[in-house]
Amino acid sequence: MGHSHTHDHATGATNRRRLIGAMCIVGTVLLVEVMGAVLSGSLALLADAGHMLSDFAGLTIALIATVVAARPATDRSTFGFQRAEVFGALINALILVGVAVGVSIEAVGRLINGGGEHPTGGIMLLVAVIGLVANVVALLLLRPAAAGSINMKGAYLEVLGDLLGSIAVIIAAVIILTTGFGPADAIASLVIAAMIVPRALVLLKDVVHVLSESAPRDTDVTRIREHILGQRGVVDVHDVHVWSITTGAPVFTAHVVVEPEVFSSGSAGSLLDDLSGCLSSHFDVAHSTFQLEPAQHSAHETPVHP
Repeated sequence: MGHSHTHDHATGATNRRRLIGAMCIVGTVLLVEVMGAVLSGSLALLADAGHMLSDFAGLTIALIATVVAARPATDRSTFGFQRAEVFGALINALILVGVAVGVSIEAVGRLINGGGEHPTGGIMLLVAVIGLVANVVALLLLRPAAAGSINMKGAYLEVLGDLLGSIAVIIAAVIILTTGFGPADAIASLVIAAMIVPRALVLLKDVVHVLSESAPRDTDVTRIREHILGQRGVVDVHDVHVWSITTGAPVFTAHVVVEPEVFSSGSAGSLLDDLSGCLSSHFDVAHSTFQLEPAQHSAHETPVHP
């Protein structure tokens, strides 16, 4: 169905509260992990703390993006500022890539040098368990909003990576405590880095999809054409364009060729209502623009796109 401004503002306010809550949790665990890494000498904990730092920065960016995106449209920014969420997600992804590269370089260096210093498994385990519990809480906080916003999806994926990172540290700590195998710490760091990269790539793919103005993945343009052609008085449709301002905000435009009677009978207004209602109810497209034109007009349009 169509999205009202009241609904959008309420959703934005809810998302901001979720982000602030997650930031408090991530910030607290970040400090605990840094102290734990210093006390234990664990690279895996430091890597997870670095990931946490990127998450905290990403959540901050996401929060700023939700505030900017809520600003009303202007004469210069006619669609408003919703695309700020997409740019926020782009920055998040780049931060993730940077953290993954830095951790990988340090971990490989430690392995080449024999595993580096021997970390204290007990401290590692305690801090990692604290991180795991905190990440589960943050994840549950962000999950409801992740499906409807690329910005919130980025924040959710970052916290999910932290949760998996905490599990990797726990496994490394248990191995060190039970076997004394110190390189498990550096190996866990590489595992954390390996988990970061795919998530960053998925987020970058979503960003590119929106910025390239491709049709939303869940939008079937062929079916939309069929629905438009099924309206009374419509004989053809061309120059069809579907893209997204941000995730969950599709935009549609099309030239619709109609029978002469549509204009002569004064039913053009009701046809426009039917067309926009069709897209809103069947395809969740709240912003649609149609140009109604007689056959003789469409015949001399150059070029005519599908």
